[in-house]
Amino acid sequence: MESQMIRPGHVTAHQTARALGIGLDGVRQLVRRGRLKRSGGTPRQPWYAVPDVAALVAERRERNAA
Repeated sequence: MESQMIRPGHVTAHQTARALGIGLDGVRQLVRRGRLKRSGGTPRQPWYAVPDVAALVAERRERNAA
């Protein structure tokens, strides 16, 4: 459910997972491993900064292209 107003420059966990092609558990693992940092929201509905997510997407694309 994405009814919460999100600040500009941020995405939800669902949007992050979709962009990275992973599930929500994968997003939680990225946070746990320190690869992605929450930048707002609530503990149950975290937000992530768009530049951080974009960097991970670019990294995945680069890795998959090699």
